[in-house]
Amino acid sequence: MPIRMKEVDVVLVGGGMTAAIVGKHLAEAGKTVVALERGPMRDTVPDFQSPSMHDELKYSIRYALMQNAATQTLSFRNFVGQEALPMRQLGSFLPADGVGGAMVHWNGQTWRFQPEWFRLKSWTEERYGKDHVGDDVTIQDWGVSYEELEPHYDFFEKVCGIGGFAGNLRGETRAGGNPFEGPRQNDYPNPPMKQPLSGKLFADAASGLGYHPFPMPSANQTRAYTNPYGAEMQPCMYCGYCETYGCEHFAKASPQIAILPAAMKNSNFSIRPRSHVIRIEHDKDARIATGVTYVDAQGREVFQPAGMVVLCAFAHHNPILLLQSGIGEPYDPATRKGTVGRNYSYQTMTAVSVFYDGTQRINPYMGAGALGTVIDDWNNGSFDHSGLGFVGGGYIAANQTSGRPINHHPVPDGTPRWGRAWKEAVARHYNSTVTLSLHGSSTPHPGNHLGLDRTYTDAYGQPLGMMTFDFPYNDRLMARHLTGKMREIGQAMGGRSISVSWLADHYSIAPYQTTHNSGGAIMGTDPRTSVVNRYLQSWDLHNLWIMGASAFPQNAGYNPTGTVGSLTYWALQAITGDYLKNPRPLVQA
Repeated sequence: MPIRMKEVDVVLVGGGMTAAIVGKHLAEAGKTVVALERGPMRDTVPDFQSPSMHDELKYSIRYALMQNAATQTLSFRNFVGQEALPMRQLGSFLPADGVGGAMVHWNGQTWRFQPEWFRLKSWTEERYGKDHVGDDVTIQDWGVSYEELEPHYDFFEKVCGIGGFAGNLRGETRAGGNPFEGPRQNDYPNPPMKQPLSGKLFADAASGLGYHPFPMPSANQTRAYTNPYGAEMQPCMYCGYCETYGCEHFAKASPQIAILPAAMKNSNFSIRPRSHVIRIEHDKDARIATGVTYVDAQGREVFQPAGMVVLCAFAHHNPILLLQSGIGEPYDPATRKGTVGRNYSYQTMTAVSVFYDGTQRINPYMGAGALGTVIDDWNNGSFDHSGLGFVGGGYIAANQTSGRPINHHPVPDGTPRWGRAWKEAVARHYNSTVTLSLHGSSTPHPGNHLGLDRTYTDAYGQPLGMMTFDFPYNDRLMARHLTGKMREIGQAMGGRSISVSWLADHYSIAPYQTTHNSGGAIMGTDPRTSVVNRYLQSWDLHNLWIMGASAFPQNAGYNPTGTVGSLTYWALQAITGDYLKNPRPLVQA
């Protein structure tokens, strides 16, 4: 018999960024809120301090801040019919474990999606016709527009102290910024990062080819800054320990630095670490969630009753928890019916390395997670797709995030993978190589989805989530076209040689590519094709809300955190401004 806790107004599943935002604002609205986080409590002091935080083996190789795959993991396959196998290590993407979530170990690259992404299906059909892509490209409109999200993007950028230079300020295009972004009402709250030589080499070549380079928007602070919550942040030291690390300098926006100090001052809000939620409890007749059941640090099963449940877990965990709880209709790839698990998507990454062979000194150890020079000329709304047979796109960047010794050893094609020749090549090229990357979109495919694998169970006896994913044909065409453009830039950068990393034949869950999973509990205007409405409210249970990238109908050619943040504030506006006064479905099915 589970232990029964005192009822609260709101229970949050997860203790990351969206939980911190939702918890803070609902506590201020007078609600009692508890966040259940499966991992430990962590804070900047003492948990993220050097020299221990600069242990590359511990944090980048052994993933000390990430989900323990021995406790909970996924089974994986590329296509329906293939045998799915449980993964002993999640290398492709990095779900966090602990308070602060994935925003503790992120790089800080903070984008707004172009307006076209939010109405991708309508935009594609209007511009190119209904036959531009096949019916195996199951793109959808979001049900919310860029214009509606713009004020929330703006506030999230202020909370995180984003540094950048606006390229479209109130409809006026400005040189030096991104001319392809949607109009913004305000410039970034901070100036952009100082650009390294790698960025200049890239910018010179890109400009020479007619493109429009600009500094990447960054949550690595560029000066001392106080955000709207009163959080004080410090300038980035360019130490190169962002991705897979916590920041000891109070310089990278994270929940611990930017949001939680203000949230924790309110006695209505609390975090309960080491609390692994295994099920959302609900009343089928009343069509409401009644709370959640979790396993606490002592291994006891606990029921937390609540008037409202908000899922704030990592992207694929939200739909898998819905499936484990029996909420919503599971997606069936054979019939294309059902919604939970539908439109799972990822990101499409390729790269080009430019080898200067000692003629340029790059100093890659001077880096930051969002230190980079970028062009957005090949993102979705920036160019004409006529005759190309695909939709989507991405940005191309020269990032200088890290020159750490274990992971950073660029060598040209044909170099032996070990031994004296490999060591000599690393010594020759370590300080004189620039790597470009394509951060490409991911369109949904009917076969790509999330489900349950009842062959295997996790440490709590729950069936594993099962991921079915491979790169769709649409995205292969996109990656081929844009990687060719990136190769042209690389060839114009004046190096002695280049190497190209084209998109692999099949997706592999083993090597790290990006942490950007999305979909599975998508938003929309039709309950037959979406799990939540335009306010991130469940179609099935009106007091169940789902935050995060699981709501994306498809993944754009950008990092998702800026859009996750703006969507959270958008949903909060609906909750506090309307729902709490009169709890009900905000959109009729």
